[in-house]
Amino acid sequence: MPSSLAALVRNLLYGLLMGGADVIPGVSGGTMALIVGIYKQLVGAISSAVSLGLACLRLDADVVRTHGAAVPWRLVLPLATGIGLAIAVGAHVIPALMTTYPEQMRGLFLGLVGASLLIPAFRMQRMTALHGVLGAGAAALAFFLTGLPVLDAADPSLLRVFLSAAVAICAMILPGVSGAFLLEALGIYTPTLTALKALDGPFVITFVAGAAVGLSAFAMLLDWLLTHLHDATMAVLIGLIAGALRSLWPYVGAHRTLQFPTAGDPIGSVISLCIAGFATVLLLLWWERTPSADPVSSRP
Repeated sequence: MPSSLAALVRNLLYGLLMGGADVIPGVSGGTMALIVGIYKQLVGAISSAVSLGLACLRLDADVVRTHGAAVPWRLVLPLATGIGLAIAVGAHVIPALMTTYPEQMRGLFLGLVGASLLIPAFRMQRMTALHGVLGAGAAALAFFLTGLPVLDAADPSLLRVFLSAAVAICAMILPGVSGAFLLEALGIYTPTLTALKALDGPFVITFVAGAAVGLSAFAMLLDWLLTHLHDATMAVLIGLIAGALRSLWPYVGAHRTLQFPTAGDPIGSVISLCIAGFATVLLLLWWERTPSADPVSSRP
């Protein structure tokens, strides 16, 4: 397979992984981007696309061409296609799996996300006391957010949909913070899936508009942080992922309380899937560090 076609297929698959993760409360598309090694590229690409959009608003053809050339379209287009397809399919499939096999699915994602802690850790050049404080603070924040009670909004207003989408999309590109979980906490997770299934135009358009505004504002900040405060940003990402593991603990009681498994709970299958998820990430890390890995697509 030609290298350009292989990169296209690979980025499409990465998009499918990210989109599938974004549908699942507790799992972040940003975490998946970290796992497959394109996180920094993704943030930079979004930042470039935002700059392109702003240039278009100014109607300056020269600036538009400059910013358009800076967008890595061979990454962005297949990735966006994969994310869109995965969200459309995942809205029908993944909630059913989470309902039918809740402990097993959380066990699988606990292994995947837990192993992804190694990724930002490997990318840090050095760890300082300040980095430790930042990581601990981020972990506490993520632990708190994932313990928020779920709000009930069977018929949310379009203003609420817009604002919730703007907040949740920021979480979708932050490893460890689940955009789907925040949508659930904000009370519009189920209405959003219902709107996607029913192709509710006003709801979907409002949601996309809110997501575009939130993503535009946040991606440029995150790109700057990764460029100028790389190790501090990595420390915060480690904390966010660690704290968010709370939402993936397989055994939970009422009001999201954590508990140990009881006699009637599945244990063997949960442990097996957790190990499989952990091993999958280790395999991806090993592949990324082999000389044959594509340095453009696999290294952030």
